[in-house]
Amino acid sequence: MSLSEFFKKWSGRAFSSIRSFSPREKIIFLLLASICFASALGILLKANSLFMVEIPKRGGHITEGVIGAPRFINPLLAISDADRDLTQLIYSGLMRARADGELVPDLAETWGVSDDGLIYTFTLKDGLTWHDGNPITSDDVLFTIAHAKESSLKSPKRASWEGVTTTKRDEHTIEFTLEQPYSPFLENATLGILPKHIWESVSSEQFGFSTFNVEPIGSGPYKMKTIRRDSSGIPTYYELTPFKDFALQGVYINKITIRFYANEEELLRALNRGEIESVNAIAPERARIFGEKGYRVTKYTLPRIFGVFFNQSQNTIFTNEAVREALNVAVDGENIVNEVLHGYGTALYGPLPPGSLGFTKHKEEELVGSPKERAEEILETAGWKKDEESGIRQKKTKKGTQELTFSLSTSDAQDLRRTADILKILWEELGASVEVKVFKSGDLNQNVIRPRTYDALFFGEIIGRESDPFAFWHSSQRNDPGLNIALYTNITTDKLLEEGREISDAEERTKIYQQFQDEVIKDMPFVPIYSPDFIYIIPNTIKGIEVGTITVPSERFLDVHNWHIETARVWKIFQ
Repeated sequence: MSLSEFFKKWSGRAFSSIRSFSPREKIIFLLLASICFASALGILLKANSLFMVEIPKRGGHITEGVIGAPRFINPLLAISDADRDLTQLIYSGLMRARADGELVPDLAETWGVSDDGLIYTFTLKDGLTWHDGNPITSDDVLFTIAHAKESSLKSPKRASWEGVTTTKRDEHTIEFTLEQPYSPFLENATLGILPKHIWESVSSEQFGFSTFNVEPIGSGPYKMKTIRRDSSGIPTYYELTPFKDFALQGVYINKITIRFYANEEELLRALNRGEIESVNAIAPERARIFGEKGYRVTKYTLPRIFGVFFNQSQNTIFTNEAVREALNVAVDGENIVNEVLHGYGTALYGPLPPGSLGFTKHKEEELVGSPKERAEEILETAGWKKDEESGIRQKKTKKGTQELTFSLSTSDAQDLRRTADILKILWEELGASVEVKVFKSGDLNQNVIRPRTYDALFFGEIIGRESDPFAFWHSSQRNDPGLNIALYTNITTDKLLEEGREISDAEERTKIYQQFQDEVIKDMPFVPIYSPDFIYIIPNTIKGIEVGTITVPSERFLDVHNWHIETARVWKIFQ
């Protein structure tokens, strides 16, 4: 008997038996059959969910607003946040940073470094192309680095490549030779690569004027689709679409629109009326308000420190250790973070920001009295007495009478001004006379910081992903263009900073920078205040964002190729 004949015979008998049931028996049978069917269906659905996963799916769009319009969408010339945002989306480097601080190959397939730390070798992936379909080769890398080093171009990246020799081994292999070991060098390889076939006909003198600076062709996750300008020819927005041949694959969001606004007020009005969905780097107070409204406020760690740097050459009262110590002790960084940054930051107790090599949290100690009381005791013990008439502390020395009077220079940025005002109040309560001097950013840099014409300076330093504080604390960097704005000199820290650049082992470098941090804390050449968070408002619909450490706002797009809005469910075996 065949299977079909058996089934036909069996089903016939079954239906015949069911027809013989009484009405009551039929109801019971149907009820039991329904329960069995529902149970089987539930088991199948449960099994299905156990063996299925959610994966990103191509689709959706996002519209983001930024302040300012781009002029140089070019990895060698980008200077504004708008420039850097679009450069990050459109260009790729040999390596790409991740939010966890790790550097991974991007255009590179492999990389290696010689035992002596002097030669770095990169091999490109096969089949790489530019957005216009032309192949990417070693010649593009050599072309980019040569122009980064060209003095007439005045690239912000020039200093990173000085003393580096670039050699082409073949169409896919490039070699960089350093004059001396420099452990953070791999970070250089994240520089976006320019297409030689596009730029080679542009002279260095015309580089900054080329239309390719506003209509770029790169190899990054997104490529330019549309640019809209106003009646003056200034870009109002860019529309970007995924590049299907991006080296790291992925790229799921179908369209990213970047709109440009003149200031934060216009930017936030656009967010309120729904014209844009995302904004970044807004004032902490505004971020708090939007968070209370239900917006998704995301924060990233920034390797930046803000503090008050003493210029002992300009004002000799800072050569007095008791003065530096008292000014340090009087400041409660946690209160300033809460009052000025509304919690979007971390209070600092040393020269390194959170997430950097060597950073250690403040050790809680049992202290007697308030910060003000402890600071006053330090000054009193050191002979700084309040003048009865002025209330300003003075100290008698062999050369005469010193008065605790100094100026505090800072930028006109809202958070810096507010913090400077708080510091003035705290220190004047101790018996100091503090004059806050506020400058526009350009004026501060050019006329105050570079010539070192300040008593005390409340300012920030960008330490960077590779945690190299050499430029900010080595004695060789005391004068312009160096960035040692505390004019700090210490033979021990100099040696530690030099060793930190030469050693590639992360564990060893961490130990070195911990020693460096301890040495600076002991000397107190500045008052560490806080490390601010990077604030990013994004739609709740976006998934796949990895929150971690970024060095500049544009690096929020480091993992944009993994962002997605739509998803699909598939069996694990097909993932």
